[in-house]
Amino acid sequence: MNRLGIDGEGNSMTVLAVFTLLLRCCLGGSMLFAGVSQCLAQNWPNKSVRIIVPMAAGGGSDTVARLLSQKLGDHYGQQFVVDNRGGGGGLIGIGMGVKAPPDGYTLMLISGSVPATLAAHNVPNDPLGHLSGIIKVAYSPLVLVVHPALPVKNTREFIDFARARPGQLSFIVPGVGSLTHLATELFMRESKIRMQPIAYKSTGLGMTELLAGQTQFTMGGLQPFFSYIQSGRLRALAMSTAKRWPLQPEVPTVSETIPGFEAESWFALVTPKGTPAEMIVTLNKDINQLLEQPETIKSFRQQGLVVSGGKPETVEQRMRQENERWIRIIKEANIRIEE
Repeated sequence: MNRLGIDGEGNSMTVLAVFTLLLRCCLGGSMLFAGVSQCLAQNWPNKSVRIIVPMAAGGGSDTVARLLSQKLGDHYGQQFVVDNRGGGGGLIGIGMGVKAPPDGYTLMLISGSVPATLAAHNVPNDPLGHLSGIIKVAYSPLVLVVHPALPVKNTREFIDFARARPGQLSFIVPGVGSLTHLATELFMRESKIRMQPIAYKSTGLGMTELLAGQTQFTMGGLQPFFSYIQSGRLRALAMSTAKRWPLQPEVPTVSETIPGFEAESWFALVTPKGTPAEMIVTLNKDINQLLEQPETIKSFRQQGLVVSGGKPETVEQRMRQENERWIRIIKEANIRIEE
């Protein structure tokens, strides 16, 4: 267990330096593909396509990528291969994604954690500017969870309880500067409470102490907590999405207590900037249609996800807006990532 501010990876400077080098290389390399013809785009794909996931296997991004790759493989008659490239909070995989040839044969499945990671590490050369959005694939809420020993039943009662005990409650930080960490900082700012952050290398490591009541609160992705909520070992107070979660409509949203609050675990497909527009349009149209199929909706819901869809430009807008929001939160909360 690490106190906030201590880097659990132990090599963030190395990771950031490598990422920066990769990004600089991609600036020149991408120009080589600027002349990809419309004919090539029309014949796409005529070989296997790689989908980089900048996280280790088993997480939400990996789940979405594998569900999507199967659907795309069946649709196009070509193999879509998931390539997990974890490390450095996602910086390793992101670096590989932005430097890949923009020929449509390397895509990347990112989550809402990517804008947060880039904000937390203050990555140079604007990597988001070197990615083109394709489509928002799916989303799930973050859930506010407390140990059942706390005498609170809803968000308002928890806020009042925490305000009366400034700094006495603690919450899980599964990675300093992670999406869940920054979302919790946003929640504390908006509700005017202060809790003690305790950093762990993963959600799983912090879960043990939360279940034992040694920490009292967390805001995290729904999937790891679902079984504990169902068994009563943890209590769900609210979901972080703007509207009630369709898979559990009985659980209220944070915004019903704090108007305007929203923090979402979303997943989107992107590609290196310079990928032919025809390929992006084709992928966007085809994936939108796939996401409307009842069997696709069912397979995603079985994993606790709701399909999304939409236009390519909304992905780029979302990445930029959230990156700017998390930069502000990091400055306001004086969060430091020790390199």
